Order: sequence, then C-alpha cells, then structure tokens
Amino acid sequence: MNTVKNINKGALSEILFQIILHVIVFLFYSFDREAPHFESYKLVFFLNYSVAVFIINYALLPQLLYKKKYAMFVVLLMLVVLLTILIEEYVLEKIYFPDTRGQTFQGFFYVLLDIMPVIAILSGYKFAWDLIRKQREVEELRASVEKSELNFLKSQINPHFLFNNLNNLYAYALEKSDKTPLIILELSSVLRYMLYDCREEYVSLETELQQLQNFVRLNELQIEERGKVTFIPPERSAKGYKVAPLILMNFVENAFKHSIGSQVDNIVIRIKLEIQENGLLVFECENTYHANTNNSNLSEGIGLNNVRKRLELIYPNSHILKISEQDGWFNVFLSLNLK
Repeated sequence: MNTVKNINKGALSEILFQIILHVIVFLFYSFDREAPHFESYKLVFFLNYSVAVFIINYALLPQLLYKKKYAMFVVLLMLVVLLTILIEEYVLEKIYFPDTRGQTFQGFFYVLLDIMPVIAILSGYKFAWDLIRKQREVEELRASVEKSELNFLKSQINPHFLFNNLNNLYAYALEKSDKTPLIILELSSVLRYMLYDCREEYVSLETELQQLQNFVRLNELQIEERGKVTFIPPERSAKGYKVAPLILMNFVENAFKHSIGSQVDNIVIRIKLEIQENGLLVFECENTYHANTNNSNLSEGIGLNNVRKRLELIYPNSHILKISEQDGWFNVFLSLNLK
C-alpha cells in the first residue's frame, strides 16, 4: 500500500512539474519584446513541439535510451524531430501563413535551430528528473542492503557468543562448581539484552556499558585465581548518548577467549573507557596471550571481522580502529564519534 502511494505521489509530482515547465517555456517562446501580446498560432506551434517531447520523454527515453539501445534511440529521435519539422512547414505554416512563410521552405537547419532549443529544454529536464529519481532509488536500495547486512551481522553475534559461553558452562557443570547457578544467571541477563534490547540500530550507552560490565563479570568467573581483570568505566556520565549495540562487547569477548584459551595462569585483561567532551567515546582493551598456543591470527577472527564490517556500515568516517599484537599483548583501540 505504501509503495502504491509513493508511486502515485511521484507521478502527480512529475505531472505538476511538467505542466509548470511547459508553461514557463511557452511564455519564453511566445514572448515578443517589440509588441508583447499573445498570438494563437504560437500555442499551436508549441503544441506540435510538446507532442514530439511527449514521444521522446515517455517512449524513446525509457524504452530505448535507458535500456542502452543507443542506435535505435538516435534513429527514432531523428525521425521524431524530422516529423515535427515537416508538420510545422507543410501543415501549420500553410494554415497560418499561406501567403508568406507557407510559400517557401526556409531550410532544414534553419527550422531545426528554431525548434531544437524548446525540445532540448523540455526533454533535458525530463532526463534530469528521471536521473534524480533513479539516484534516490539507488540510495534507498543501498540503505536497504546496508540494513539487511547489519541485521545479518548482528544475527551472527548471538550464536557466536552463545557457543563460547555454553562450552564454559558445560565445563563448570561437569565440575559441579558452586558458580554454575551464578553463571547461568549472568548469561541469561546478557542473552536477554542481546535478544530483546539490541533490535534497534542504536541503544543507550548507559545500558550498553552496564551490560558490558555484566559480560565482564560473567567471563571473569572463568579466570578465578589465574589472573586479573581490570574494568575502568568512563568518569564522565554516559547519559544522553547512544551507541551501536554489541560492538564493544565483541572486543571484550575476544580478549577473554584468547587469554583463557592460551594461558594457564598470569592472565591479564585491561578494559578502559572514556567519554570526552566532544562526544568521542574512547575504548581500549588489552590482554595477554601466548603466541605458541594461538595458531590463528588473533586479529582475523570471525567476531573481529564482523565488528569491522559493522563499524564501516554504521560509523563511516566516524571511527578509528587500531588492532595490534606485540610482545605477548593483544591491543585494541577504538574511538567512536557518538554525535
């Protein structure tokens, strides 16, 4: 229904535009500086041009030019123009000027130079109108594709996160650890946030940071006495800011996954966030790892590739992401322009 309404609205807008354009061009065409007055024959001559323009705009342009049938378009365009000239010279001139201009043919190129400005203006504006409409459709299609891609990337996060944490929960369950109920509680809280609160493109930064802390506590249970996790929230209030959901969480998950998977002890994970006065969110995450137990490149995991694509789509030219591996440390630096 909305599509039909948009089509009808677009058609009405184009009709109104064409009417106004024809009136303006006709006024310029019929205006006589020496003796300003209206002569009926000029309206008839102009209608002859308008018929040619109608054929060009609504037959030749959409059926031939836009479908890249250039040779056929040029041939038929020349025929339409030639027919317009013949009607003017051998019909209209003889009706309105039988004793003067209708007696002789002034020459093809002379008449062509007389009528082509009118045809070119009316057809040119139609071509520009179609070009603008097509550009708008391309932009809408691009936005639709980006939205679909974002939804697809976001849908990959939940299974990826759930797979990793169910494995950890299974290990605790086998050990009959007293922490299993707490892990289930934290996991359900984070999953509830992912499934129900992250449907929008942006969420409250306050909520995102709160869930990020819950996520850190959930994964911190796996380290126990084998290392230290430091989480430094921003000193400045996050109220009033919005951010794309789950981007920061993805980096934190990556830090825990590779630290826990590569080391028995001496695990160090540091997470720091800062909100600057200009609305810039600065996120830093670093973790230790052993290169000999991480055979794959840490910076090329599924989760990191996912978050890179999301950043490019949601924050084009509004973010800086730096990822490095050096001396047993994996570092992530991200700045986002929240405004």
